[in-house]
Amino acid sequence: MATSAGQQNTGWDIVTGVGITALVVAAARAIESGRPDALIDDPLAVHFAGTAPAHVAMPTTLAEAARGGAESLAVWDHQASQLGVRTRRFDRFLQQAGEDGVTQAVILAAGLDVRAHRLDWPSGFRLFEIDQPRVLAFKDQVLAQHGAHPRCTRHPVAADLRADWPVPLVEAGFDPALPTVWLAEGLLGYLSREAEEQLIDNVHELSAPGSRIALEHLRGIPQLTLESEFRRVSLFFDVDLHELMHDEDDRRDPDITFAAHGWQVSEEHPERVAEQYGRKLDPISKAMAHHNRFVFAALG
Repeated sequence: MATSAGQQNTGWDIVTGVGITALVVAAARAIESGRPDALIDDPLAVHFAGTAPAHVAMPTTLAEAARGGAESLAVWDHQASQLGVRTRRFDRFLQQAGEDGVTQAVILAAGLDVRAHRLDWPSGFRLFEIDQPRVLAFKDQVLAQHGAHPRCTRHPVAADLRADWPVPLVEAGFDPALPTVWLAEGLLGYLSREAEEQLIDNVHELSAPGSRIALEHLRGIPQLTLESEFRRVSLFFDVDLHELMHDEDDRRDPDITFAAHGWQVSEEHPERVAEQYGRKLDPISKAMAHHNRFVFAALG
């Protein structure tokens, strides 16, 4: 079994372990936001990418990425397009919940996500962001430096998702009696089987009827980590993704766990979602896409 960054780093920051993946996501969102056919608009992403002292370059446009050569352009184009599709789909999922009357959201492993700032929310909406203390501290510092104001009531919750995170979440004002929309974006592969199942159990226990969740699920992680395109991206960012991700063969698909709790589950393939948005995936994204899917679940 691979050792996760969570086991190696008790509380990682924004430039180590899993933390640096949040910085890569921010840079990719900045690049996607600058495309003529952009799927998202994340004006704050450029500030995160340009502030953290990362050991690899974090370009915020494709032109900047191209200065690093053809490999740099290909990898960043892949990251931006892939994350643009994912972000756009989950943006719509969260906003639909708000339109349907849900009044609180929880983003698990929020990283440098700024949906609280860039999306339109109903009056009185509350959004809780859970992540490591040093990740949230960096995020709040950058947001304050640039005078960013959320469009809903934002509650950062400094907690480890492998520990007893429901306690600080409730202490921050989360109300388990209300329907909740949850998001686990780019998270599950970094959790052990036991931690993933405990997280799903916690989500279920905290969810009132009418709650819903969206998550990204990577199938076949052992095979994925051996594929050339996966290794290519890992080497480019000088991050051992094989070591960061858990590869137990006995992992149970999260939709099975949610279904066992009585949730109604559906799934979408990212490549089909990309086609709906008029976006043709690049070769790297296509090579990795068959491992990936978006899972949605609702509690009646």
